[in-house]
Amino acid sequence: MPATPASPSLRTIGKLAAATGVKVPTIRFYEQIGLLPAPPRTASDRRLYDDIALRRLSFIRHSRQLGFDLDSIRSLLDLSDHPDRPCGEANVIAERHLADVTAKITQLQALSTELSRMTAECAGGRVSACKVIEVLHNHGLCAQGHDGGTSASATA
Repeated sequence: MPATPASPSLRTIGKLAAATGVKVPTIRFYEQIGLLPAPPRTASDRRLYDDIALRRLSFIRHSRQLGFDLDSIRSLLDLSDHPDRPCGEANVIAERHLADVTAKITQLQALSTELSRMTAECAGGRVSACKVIEVLHNHGLCAQGHDGGTSASATA
């Protein structure tokens, strides 16, 4: 028997999108890749989502805002679906993500320093004497390894 939109706890995909701040195509994508189960449909084939779907989609959205990749979110959702399991695996996933974020912060700080140095050395004259253009043409002129350790000065 198809779901009926009269149930107060059921919402259409548009209302789910509005309630969670997740765009409709993204909700459909999450369904396609199995992060969000396919919802029941009305007789007219409209999707209807319950409060469990709302909470799950909110979990996915918050996880994405924190930068977790889809595989990590899939693992975290699996853990969430089994509340009696130990949470050590969730902590491992979060610690791994924290290490990635810390490495990115370090790289971004080096990038900021290098960009500040490049722009400070620019005399504002002609492009032929522009330090920004010169450094962009020759990565070896960079003062810091801002690319994750692969610049010439980072390996020297």
